[in-house]
Amino acid sequence: MSLISIFLIAVGLSMDAFAVAVTCGLAVRPFRLGYALRIAFFFGAFQALMPILGWGAGTGLLAFINSFDHWLAFVLLSGVGCKMIYESLRKKERKNACEPVALGGLLVLSVATSIDALAVGISLAFLKTVIIVPALIIGAVTFVLSFAAVWLGCRFGHIFENKFEIAGGLILMAIAFKILLGHLMA
Repeated sequence: MSLISIFLIAVGLSMDAFAVAVTCGLAVRPFRLGYALRIAFFFGAFQALMPILGWGAGTGLLAFINSFDHWLAFVLLSGVGCKMIYESLRKKERKNACEPVALGGLLVLSVATSIDALAVGISLAFLKTVIIVPALIIGAVTFVLSFAAVWLGCRFGHIFENKFEIAGGLILMAIAFKILLGHLMA
């Protein structure tokens, strides 16, 4: 597989993490380097780990995951999206009320945004592609885009205040429904 193909796969896989990271950036202002690095690290690490797990598991896992991957992604993404919308509407004064930098929140978001990477890893196993280079590229691209997304959320999120957080929640829910409908229509 060519490096260009791997890079395009990485960009595609990182879009869910990008959307979530923009929303995470809304939770803090001004921009905090440590916050952005932590979010980017978690998203990048999970996006790199999931293809390795998928590749390692091969066809045995495909039959198992195919039966519920869309439901798992749907529940995680729509749950996080609903919580974000709820939090944005709950209080007007909530400077630090929603900080998804806590370990539990980051783990849930990281898994939710990287489930598709598991399937990509399985596909790469079928294509007899050595997994380490694609995994590193996927992780690095996701790290960079997630870091930039947190900065964008911090920098421009004040323009829309909680409306942008509602939009982020709606985006997560739309992604969840897209995943679910894609699997139900297939």
